[in-house]
Amino acid sequence: MLLGGIEGGGTKFVCAVGDETGRIHQWVRIPTIDPAHTLDAAITFFKKQEVLRSEPLAAIGIGMFGPVDLNPASEHYGYITTTPKPGWAFTDVVGPVQKAFPDLPVGFDTDVNAAAMGEHRWGAGRSLGDFVYITMGTGIGAGVMAGGKLLHGLVHPEAGHLRIPRLPGDAFPGICPFHGDCWEGLCSGPAILKRTGIPAEDLPGNHEAWPLTARYTAIALADLVCALSPRRIILGGSVPRAGLLGRDRFLAMVRNGVREALGGYISVPELSGDLSGYIIPPLLEENAGICGALALAETAWEEDRHPTDSRNDVSSR
Repeated sequence: MLLGGIEGGGTKFVCAVGDETGRIHQWVRIPTIDPAHTLDAAITFFKKQEVLRSEPLAAIGIGMFGPVDLNPASEHYGYITTTPKPGWAFTDVVGPVQKAFPDLPVGFDTDVNAAAMGEHRWGAGRSLGDFVYITMGTGIGAGVMAGGKLLHGLVHPEAGHLRIPRLPGDAFPGICPFHGDCWEGLCSGPAILKRTGIPAEDLPGNHEAWPLTARYTAIALADLVCALSPRRIILGGSVPRAGLLGRDRFLAMVRNGVREALGGYISVPELSGDLSGYIIPPLLEENAGICGALALAETAWEEDRHPTDSRNDVSSR
């Protein structure tokens, strides 16, 4: 069964044709420019793949940067809503894809929820029903798996916009157009660039921005531990790779900060020691999002065949 997947990110779209095992057969990266050109390029990719393979797709899954409207009863279902990404606010994403492939079910969720779904099905969350997947890159987001289901609710988690207490002496105002110095405003890739004048991937290991970023991230993760009680935190994205500092050293700083922020209040074995088994990198690495988009496609196909009232129920995976 061939499935299509779209991972829509702030700098690039990844489009892939794969199957229900998570294996990717063909993929392409498309720069995220204006909505019309970007979505048209994605649709063209899938149409070409159908011609080349002489086999139709069964479904398409879309994991999109947000915020997005996930309410099927809403007139703006399938839209990006109040994103800070210039030119993309209130963009219909599902509509053009559905128009191009009218016979296909289309799954839709946030990019980070898709990544959580990918890690749940094939990666570092495979044995867990309760965990949080964090991506730190162009933006910061959280996908929450609770009881084997993606957490939605009013809209979906927006942990990247948690308000973070400022460290003494740090006067950087942050870059979030909505909140200034929220977690995303302080610690996303663009925030690090604005703070330092250097892209995160090129930032020297001894730069003061790294301990600041790690400390703010630790405070945010400790808040998520207290609020959601996840069995594991998977920390993905480009920022935790930490440029010339390296991911291992950055994660060690974050883990130490989380332990300090919790102050020994939650007494369980998982939160003892160095937390190296609790705060971990994604097993699927950069493929978490696009694999999750394939999982969204398969779920949409299953729900199209066997309609239910539940959305994204992956408890049996």
